[in-house]
Amino acid sequence: MSYRYRRCPLLTLVLLAVALAVPSAAQPASPPGRLGTDTFFQMESITNPEISPDGSTIVFSRGFVDLAKDQSQSNLWVVDVRGERLRQLTDGAWRDSAPAWSPDGKRIAFLSNRSGSTQIHVMWVDTRETLQLTRVEHDPRNLQWSPDGRSIAFATTLPDETPVLPVKLPKMPKGAQVAKGAVVVDRSTWGRDGIGPVPNGYDHVFVVDATVGGVPRQVTSGDFDHASFDWSANGSTLYVSAIRKPDAEYLRGDSEIYAVDLGNGATTTLTDRNGPDGSPKASPDGRWIAYTGYDQRNFTSHLSSLYVMDPAGAGERLWVGGLPSSPDDITWATDGSGVYYSMQERGAQNLYFVGVAPGSTPRRITEGAHVLSMVSVARAGVAAAVRSSVKEPGVLVTFPIARPSDMKVLVDVNRDVLDEVTVSDAEELWFSSSDGLKVQGWLMKPAGFDPAKKYPLLLWIHGGPWSMYSVAWNWAWQNFAANGYAVLWTNPRGSTGYGQDFVNGIQFSYPGKDYDDLMAGVDAALAKGWIDRDNLFVCGGSGGGVLTAWIVGHTERFRAAVSMRPVINWHSFVGTTDGNSWYHQFRKWPWEDPMEYAVRSPLHHVANVTTPTMVMTGEADLRTPISQSEEYYRALKMLRKADTLLVRMPEEFHGWRRPTHQLLQQLYLMAWFEKYRTTESKQAIPTGQ
Repeated sequence: MSYRYRRCPLLTLVLLAVALAVPSAAQPASPPGRLGTDTFFQMESITNPEISPDGSTIVFSRGFVDLAKDQSQSNLWVVDVRGERLRQLTDGAWRDSAPAWSPDGKRIAFLSNRSGSTQIHVMWVDTRETLQLTRVEHDPRNLQWSPDGRSIAFATTLPDETPVLPVKLPKMPKGAQVAKGAVVVDRSTWGRDGIGPVPNGYDHVFVVDATVGGVPRQVTSGDFDHASFDWSANGSTLYVSAIRKPDAEYLRGDSEIYAVDLGNGATTTLTDRNGPDGSPKASPDGRWIAYTGYDQRNFTSHLSSLYVMDPAGAGERLWVGGLPSSPDDITWATDGSGVYYSMQERGAQNLYFVGVAPGSTPRRITEGAHVLSMVSVARAGVAAAVRSSVKEPGVLVTFPIARPSDMKVLVDVNRDVLDEVTVSDAEELWFSSSDGLKVQGWLMKPAGFDPAKKYPLLLWIHGGPWSMYSVAWNWAWQNFAANGYAVLWTNPRGSTGYGQDFVNGIQFSYPGKDYDDLMAGVDAALAKGWIDRDNLFVCGGSGGGVLTAWIVGHTERFRAAVSMRPVINWHSFVGTTDGNSWYHQFRKWPWEDPMEYAVRSPLHHVANVTTPTMVMTGEADLRTPISQSEEYYRALKMLRKADTLLVRMPEEFHGWRRPTHQLLQQLYLMAWFEKYRTTESKQAIPTGQ
């Protein structure tokens, strides 16, 4: 029996728990042939594809849900570029991820928590023998082989054990049950979402022997955090991005690129400007370093450009600027003629190339209304990537760079789940906002669409707010469509993918005109003629939770709303979130102009709310602390102008990690909206049988 079917009993318990928690709301089962909640645990993922140097084999992580532990796990698999030999390399209920081929293609380095903590492992491909290389205290990340294959560089956190304010208790009796000591904080950030409280420490780069492992050698030094890095072509130097300056924690994105000599440890500064320089990538011929950055212009969110310089830091020039989004996954061509990079644009993501010669124009390599991510390019000019679209969960694809139209699907881990169900497509929308700005969105039709019927609409708002919704697969939207809902998602101003001016549309004014963009999107959907204007619903998480709470404070057109992980009170939020960057989203400090923070806070408009509004947040959330949700819920409850609930998800950070909790979010959303749908709508569009 496959593990897919062993999941059913626990799913029954989850559904029962939700039914008990929300007794007034029906828990519909999707009709046969539709994408039901049972498929959530059955679906798998493909991530981190890496093509071998000779272009013959692709290794990737295959993710699955381990219901016995209620966790997402992953193992390593390999397949040849013809798709004829799919083989599992690792097995077990743990997380094997971030595979990286050695330069000779004989070994694969990867991260795994099989020893109880995440460590670096190496596998010999021919025998599958595996060696654990590290036993470091904090999780290693960003594995990179040296050009000669003898070493692996990685980053990890080195604790700073220097006492901030030394104190000593008097001698206590032997065996005394002494309480835990205090935590003394002397930095502006004392916690990190997804991790929790973090002790003092700095991120450094280390190198470990790739054959025998042992004690890693620390490469970077000083009381500074070091970020992205890359090997020089000859392996004698590491190029590292960091802010190695006094008061680094107060410098807003002012990183530079440094060259660290691995022989004598000397550190040389290669860049120097007001603005961040990061993601260095050395060309294989040793002539150039590509990197990303921007000139600091005090925007609330900057898009990065692509730059190039020689290994000594000379000849620095803007290579490609004015892009719709920041370039990502930069990879040099084997001959050093230019770089490939991924970029989001207008709801899609494709691969691009630009030559290093001055005056070269970027060209798009791949075409299509899809999201092509995690692209890996081999020396032979063959690429591997994960491709996703509205109707297609991530599949492993390969294509020759010279003939990208010959893209071929090698592995589809969800075909067995989706072959038996109907998935919905989406129509692209372009519409004008209140001031004439053109905005893009997509409208997903319900499964089994009948143009003679009127369907409820769910507006789902993205977070960030500087991010981009795309045409990628989304299980939650497909599940709502399977239950008779139309789903609308848009990219209001502030979104990436449309250039810096579009991003600046919410400069010091969020929420603001993005509200108008969202309402124009709803109007464009209504203009299609088959949306039931009496059954409009809205939800969003993080930045989308902010806008959801803002919307119900400014309009009564929605029957119900769910604000997930929101910011409700900017004045209290900026001092309690897990970082100090949000202070820069306002013109003044909150103690200088508290009204600037108040008028942009959903709490300021809570007295206007009549829409039934549920709030849902993880109790361990450090990005948008649950105290924000508590403020909003209590205000709604005290005013008694809106029906409301507060859903507190235990032990969850900003991004929920437990699979059952992820599914519970969907179930609570559906239950809340079903509770407030009109009787006429439920009769005309039943959600289940």
